[in-house]
Order: sequence, then C-alpha cells, then structure tokens
Amino acid sequence: MIIVDGRNSGKEISNFANLEEILVDVMEEEGMESRVVTDVLVNNELFSEIYPHQAEDISTASINSVEVRSIEASEMALAIAGEMEKVAVMMKKAAHEIARLFREGTNADALDLLQDLVEVIRDFLSMLNLLRTQYLKTAGDISLNLQGDKFAELVSEMNEVMEGEDWILLADLLEYEFAPLCEAWRDASKQVHAAMQAQKD
Repeated sequence: MIIVDGRNSGKEISNFANLEEILVDVMEEEGMESRVVTDVLVNNELFSEIYPHQAEDISTASINSVEVRSIEASEMALAIAGEMEKVAVMMKKAAHEIARLFREGTNADALDLLQDLVEVIRDFLSMLNLLRTQYLKTAGDISLNLQGDKFAELVSEMNEVMEGEDWILLADLLEYEFAPLCEAWRDASKQVHAAMQAQKD
C-alpha cells in the first residue's frame, strides 16, 4: 500500500522495482510540484537516506507499505521564516561570545567559533533572500533594513583585521558593529514572517 498525505494512492508496491521508483512516481503526481516531502515511512518506520540514492538499493520485495508526508512549499517557507528571528538572536550572542574569547586571549577558540558564525551568516542571508524573492509577493514594498552595503563593508573590514591578526579590534567590530546589525536582521526577519503570514491569510 502506498499512502500519500493520508490517502491511499491506489498504486501497488509490486508495480515498482525499488523505493526510489515509488518516490519518483509520487513526486510526479499532479499537485506535488508545489509540495515538499517532510517524511517517508517504509513499513511504518521513518526512512532517511544514509547515502545518495540509497532508496534505489531498497527492493520492493522487502516493502509492505510506504507512506509519504508532504506540505506546501509555501507552508515550509513560512515555518522557516518563523525561525529566522531566532537565528539572528543566536548570531548576536555568538558575536558577543567570540569578542569575549578574543579579549581573554583564547584566539584559537574564538577563530573556530568565528568560522562557524561566518557560515551561519551566509546561510541566513541566502535564506532571507530566497524567502523575499520566492515567497513574498510584496517583497519590494517591505523595508527590510538589512543595510547590505554596511554589512559588506563590515565583513571586508573584519577580513582585513583578521589578516593583521588584531584580535582586540576584531572583538570591537563584532561587539559594537556586528551585534547591533543582528538586531536589524532580527527586525527584518520579523517583518518577513509577518508579511508572509498576512499574505497567507
């Protein structure tokens, strides 16, 4: 039995050679193009690939049931938008912590955390941009106050300071310039989430 979002698809597992064929078939169904799969249950157990295309190696001979759960992509985007504010708060806390470590002279720990922070910043900005361009019809009307130019200048300045290994100056930049910028991003995240919620309603 193949169940998609609580409904029996009417398709037989025996008509497919492996799990991947089933999943591809489900995703090609009408109405699935705007949905994102959240869970796949095989024989009532949650399935998650350990390596790419593992589903292709799972023969249908060992499968009694497959259940696919999905949500609208816009619903998932709304959920992500709701988490963005928390990420901005986390970045602000991280900036203060890294600044403290630099001031205490534990530079190796501070640099490790800084590297993690840079990756989070990258992900945060690309996600925020994706939400604005893909899911917000009124994105152009919303003042997100991201201060993109200021951010680019700040990152460039931080890179120069890192090359010069002036850790105290870097701590100052993180604490007194980057952390306040996170507050602006926090507000922007709230605006995006509120706009997406209003758009949905």
